[in-house]
Amino acid sequence: MAENRNEGEGNRTADRQYRQGVQDHVQNHDVQGDAQRARDAVDGPEGKELRRAEEEGKSHAKGEDPQLNKKGS
Repeated sequence: MAENRNEGEGNRTADRQYRQGVQDHVQNHDVQGDAQRARDAVDGPEGKELRRAEEEGKSHAKGEDPQLNKKGS
């Protein structure tokens, strides 16, 4: 059984698992179709409820990640 230890910040095991999961999803799912269905949902009848849910989620956040607005990235 693998040792269950806290790797702290920069957890390489979690990073590797995340990256493998993303790669698997991109290779085995219809990402473009998923994106189109999401756009259609936001633009469709459920859009108002989806935007409300997004705002509700944001209200619990500590704030925007400063890296999102960093120039040159």
